[in-house]
Amino acid sequence: MNAQDCLNILRELRDVTFSTVSAEGKPQARIIDVMLVEENRLVFCTAHGKDFYEQLITRGDVAVTGLTRDYKMIRLNGKAAKLSGQKVWIDRIFAENPSMNEVYPGESRYILEPFSIEAGQVECFDLNVSPIERERFAFGGEVSAVKGFLITDDCIGCGTCEAGCPQRAIDSGTPYAIRQRNCLHCGICYENCPVQAIVKRSESV
Repeated sequence: MNAQDCLNILRELRDVTFSTVSAEGKPQARIIDVMLVEENRLVFCTAHGKDFYEQLITRGDVAVTGLTRDYKMIRLNGKAAKLSGQKVWIDRIFAENPSMNEVYPGESRYILEPFSIEAGQVECFDLNVSPIERERFAFGGEVSAVKGFLITDDCIGCGTCEAGCPQRAIDSGTPYAIRQRNCLHCGICYENCPVQAIVKRSESV
């Protein structure tokens, strides 16, 4: 699994949730079609008159989420930018997604603007295995964010974290260690460590 595999899954799903933030700072979410996926590029479109369009133009930050039938969640965070060559892109989108002709017949298709996400961070979170598995990737020059928790050398080896982990993703040792691939990021270990030896990974770098 890599970032491109995750983008390809979003294309296979096609209808996924795109989230943005309004000018008032309110979260906004809607189902949008993933129209094309190329190497390190996801392409979609929207009409000029939509709030979604304004939010993309004004800020560009977008979060994309989809869930497969076998409970793999793909989550993408990136920056969307309008593509140049509008008519060429829209014609290509319609050629590869012919159902769009029923929604925007004839010349009405050109009310749409093409956008792409060419850099971001993407995660695959597989809920269909036990323990769960998660992988994070970056593409387009982005650096993958550090999330989850880390057990530091202050660990006294009491085993409280291991016993409480719902996914049994903690292994004994000196110090104990969290298998990041299987971690839910729930924070039970963090909240219950008697000596505060567990820290958020984002705070340890």
